[in-house]
Amino acid sequence: MGHGIGQPRDSPRWDREAGMTGSLPVFIGFDAREAPAFDVCRHSLLRHASIPLHVQALRQADLRAQGLYARRAVERDGQQVDELDGRPFATEFSFTRFLVPALRQYEGWALFCDCDFLFLADVAELLALLDDTKAVLVCQQHHVPAELRKMDGRAQQPYRRKNWSSFMLLNCGHPDMRCLTVGAVNTKPGWWLHGFEWLDSPGIGAVPPVWNWIEGVTSGAAKAVHFTAGGPWFPGYTEVAYAREWRDEHVRAQGGPREEAA
Repeated sequence: MGHGIGQPRDSPRWDREAGMTGSLPVFIGFDAREAPAFDVCRHSLLRHASIPLHVQALRQADLRAQGLYARRAVERDGQQVDELDGRPFATEFSFTRFLVPALRQYEGWALFCDCDFLFLADVAELLALLDDTKAVLVCQQHHVPAELRKMDGRAQQPYRRKNWSSFMLLNCGHPDMRCLTVGAVNTKPGWWLHGFEWLDSPGIGAVPPVWNWIEGVTSGAAKAVHFTAGGPWFPGYTEVAYAREWRDEHVRAQGGPREEAA
């Protein structure tokens, strides 16, 4: 189960009677400011999984070195701003997530998630949702952030279908995925990418929102927690919902004992 960007030889297929063949590729966005979050996301994902996973860190530096990513940013008031669309963005993988179909050579299914997730359930449950008529499956909840800033002071950016792109089951072989060329990812504005403007709405399938559980937005018990406004690894966010579970998982990832109940 590697970390580097690459194309595994076994492209996974899903058959409702035979099950999955090969491992499910999972791409986790990596941001150097959130390395502890990445470690916890990866560890919790693998700890709960009952199916083979090929987990890879989606690192911007690697993609630049491979000639796949060339977008440039400028810093304004402590915020990274994309030179092309002139809008701020929060993470190193804000745009690179849309390279996953190209990295998979437009074959098979793959899962992408932001690094600020904590998995509490087995992603094998998601396999029953796969639908070859859909280009992408996402949690389609309506999220309008009340806060103007998140994480380490980064601006909250409102856009259509907010946070849908933070957890995506991508049908990389779907014909509509051909819109996500390397050139498009490097030149199209953020609202076009994150708003799924490259797809007709019927091409977007649904995943239960508990797989992208956001405090104050999602009801029910979480299967994957998304600390989108800020997680326990940031000062000021140590008591958010599921913070204890995140700390326990962080200790597990480091090989130590869990936190004792008070």
